[in-house]
Amino acid sequence: MNGSASEAEKRRHLRDFIGHVAETGGTLFIVGDLFDFWFEYKHVIPKAYFDTLTVLNEAKLNGVDLHFVPGNHDFWIREFLDGTLFNEIHADGVTTEIAGKRFLISHGDGLLSWDRGYRMLRSVLRNRLFVFLYRWLHPDFGYAIAKHLSRNGNYNHHTPEYKRAVVTNLTEYCEEQCKNGIDYVIMGHYHQHKEIQLENGRFLILGDWINYHSYGYFDGEQLSLKSWGADHSDD
Repeated sequence: MNGSASEAEKRRHLRDFIGHVAETGGTLFIVGDLFDFWFEYKHVIPKAYFDTLTVLNEAKLNGVDLHFVPGNHDFWIREFLDGTLFNEIHADGVTTEIAGKRFLISHGDGLLSWDRGYRMLRSVLRNRLFVFLYRWLHPDFGYAIAKHLSRNGNYNHHTPEYKRAVVTNLTEYCEEQCKNGIDYVIMGHYHQHKEIQLENGRFLILGDWINYHSYGYFDGEQLSLKSWGADHSDD
């Protein structure tokens, strides 16, 4: 996290959104990469996320059912996120039924057909031995390493052609899921803001809170992609 004005504004929008959910009630699924980096030590949580953690806790205390699908930046979870803050953690995504509709909700990383190398890396990073060894690093040092690596990743550097290929590949995956009884597929990760009608269902790539302040909204009948600040008064 940095101290820039744009960062402060982004986080204010996020707090306002979660506060709105707390006031209106319901269920909130966060589909990963809520944090630049999250690693739980036994007795330490990062102070940089205090504002986000506080507003989430207030939402939970107000009766919001909080679910978290870990992303590639924040999957090292222990008992603080799993039980203290969130009602439920879905490490590998979740299939759930809401108002008679079947949802497949995932972060989305590793789904591309050409992501074989990444899938291997992910299996190493989530390995119990790797997590055990990393936990021996002092928290200040461990977070400094992760912060550096996180900021060196640039999701905007892909070409338009590559982004279209990503959407095409993911759409094929979602079509297969919907043929097997899924009505809605929701994912994040790819920093694209897409709402795609499929032959047998609907597919949302949620965008992000860096550029779009976007979220999926299900009113019990229809699923839509919205942007906080543009149309939240209708929820």
